[in-house]
Formats: sequence, C-alpha cells, structure tokens
Amino acid sequence: MRAIVIHAAHDLRVEDQQAAPPGPGEVAVRIRQGGICGSDLHYYLHGGFGVVRVLQPMVLGHEIAGEISALGAGVAGLAVGDKVAVNPSRPCGACRYCLSGAAQHCLDMRFYGSAMRMPHVDGGFRQHLVCDAAQAVKLPADMPLQRAAFAEPLAVCLHAARQAGPLMGARVLITGAGPIGMLCLLVARHAGAREVVMTDLSPKPLALARQLGADATHDLRAKPEALAPYGADKGKFDVVFECAGSGLALAGAIAAARPGATIVQVGIGGDAAVPLNTLVAKEITLRGTFRFHAEFALAVDALARGAIDPMPLLTEVVPMEDAVAAFDLAADRSRAMKVQLAF
Repeated sequence: MRAIVIHAAHDLRVEDQQAAPPGPGEVAVRIRQGGICGSDLHYYLHGGFGVVRVLQPMVLGHEIAGEISALGAGVAGLAVGDKVAVNPSRPCGACRYCLSGAAQHCLDMRFYGSAMRMPHVDGGFRQHLVCDAAQAVKLPADMPLQRAAFAEPLAVCLHAARQAGPLMGARVLITGAGPIGMLCLLVARHAGAREVVMTDLSPKPLALARQLGADATHDLRAKPEALAPYGADKGKFDVVFECAGSGLALAGAIAAARPGATIVQVGIGGDAAVPLNTLVAKEITLRGTFRFHAEFALAVDALARGAIDPMPLLTEVVPMEDAVAAFDLAADRSRAMKVQLAF
C-alpha cells in the first residue's frame, strides 16, 4: 500500500508500506478519503507543536473514511463493502478515565497520527488501515465519503458545544474562522443559537462564515476595536468558542462576554496572559475542551441525516500522490479552508 509519512518539517513523503491483515475483533478498511487537520499541518510546517516533536517517521492523518475490505474473527455488525468513518481515538478502556466515561483523557491513549508518545502512533493517511471493529462506524450506503471525512472535526466541535452547555437562544461569539471555528458555527446554529458573531484576521473566511449563517463578522486585523461595542453594559455574549488559540482573542472574548457567561477554549496555543480581574468580576466560566468520545457517533449521525452540512468548507480534493501540494494548499488560508486527500 501507499502511505503519507512525515519525517521532519517540510519532509513529507508518499511511501510504500506493507498492509497487514485484521486480527480477532479487528477490521481492515480501504481508506478512500482523508481531511488535512491543523495538527497535520503543524507536523508538516514545524515538525510538531509545543513540546511534541516528530522523532521518527510517522504516517499522518486522523480525519478518515473508507470501506471495509476484510473482517477479523469474531466481528459482527459489519460486512465487507460497508462504508465507514474511522474513529481515530483508541483509548485503553481500562484506566480510571476510560471507566468513568471520559476516555478522551485515557492514560494510555493511542490517537492516530500523533507523536505525543514513543513510538509514535501512525495515522490513517494510507490506503489500508487495520483498526478495532468498534472504531469503524457504519455509514449509509449512499453517504459520500467526502462528507464522512468531516466526522472527526465535527466531533471535536460537538464536544466543545457540550462543554458550553445549552445553546438554545444563546448569543454566541466565535473567535477564529478556520475549519473548527466554522464547524462550531454550524453546531451553534443547529443547537438553536439566536445570534452568532464571528471574528478572524482575514476577510476571506469571514465571507464564508456569513454564507454559513453568521449574523455578523469582524476582521480584527482591519478593525482591531470592532468588538468594543459588545462590551457595553458588562458584555453581551452568553457563550464564546475561542478557536484561534490566541491570548489576545481570549482577552477580547472576556471583555465582550456578559457576567456569568461560559467561554470554551477550543484553540490550542502557548501560554497567554489572562485578565483575571475581569474574569473574576464577571463570574465567567472558562472551560477547556479536548478531543471527543461519544460525540464521534453523534457526528456521523448528524452528517448522515444531513442535519449539519460541512460541504461548503471543502476547498479541494487532491490525489494522495500529490500530498505535498495538498499540504501546501491547506496551509494557505488565502486559498483554502479544508483540503481532503483521495486514496
């Protein structure tokens, strides 16, 4: 089989690898579609993120979908030829977090395409993948695999929405109009938000945000003071999804949020200064959100039913042999929102 392997920053190769058969309780999936995520781009552009570095060759990718090509012994409920979205999360199932229903915090997590542990965990950007049968979530036969490959990032946003609490009738601010911010917009609208405002530092994604249902958008590079009116009378927004991973964005969100609001920190960044006095005085709840667990199946269901439509986010589908060009395109925010690979 062919696989997309990162060796170091800007050293991305399409290589031959041996395909393995499925063991008991496992299935083999012929991967057809894969979305390039922000973490994939960090490995490509910088060789990692934060303290996580690529120390050995690693197959990238965790936004993947395909078809069952073989079944291991004891697998029920799936058949060769079934379309599936693959959940890239492989928790141990035995630690205290798994047993308490918080498997996203598993002490022995093996998440596809991650250099957080040694040896690294290979990802799904390969033509054949063997996974636990429970990771392969069956899709309707007529569901396009391009849509199914959005299941993982949508699950991230559904988990973030769960951290925020009820969104029905809420006034929502989303900072950062990348793919995750856009999916948070779709989730907020689906959950009944009465108003959604979005900010970014580039006008092109904000134009798409308006097409997807944002009530107002603000380019903070062109007009840094654009959020100031929302801070009147101690703030307006009930919920904030901070998707930029920026300390400045978080500070602006705290200023614009009303007393008692909830801010969900979705974006990952470095250390940031936080206006603690304002956070305390407004009694704001600041919550983190990390990956997902049960939300992956919910994401597949929402996509299958057409309840949430991410397809306007898809910029281009690129053959896997042109992986370097695909990653260069995905890294250019002036040209791309979401780039997928075809296997």
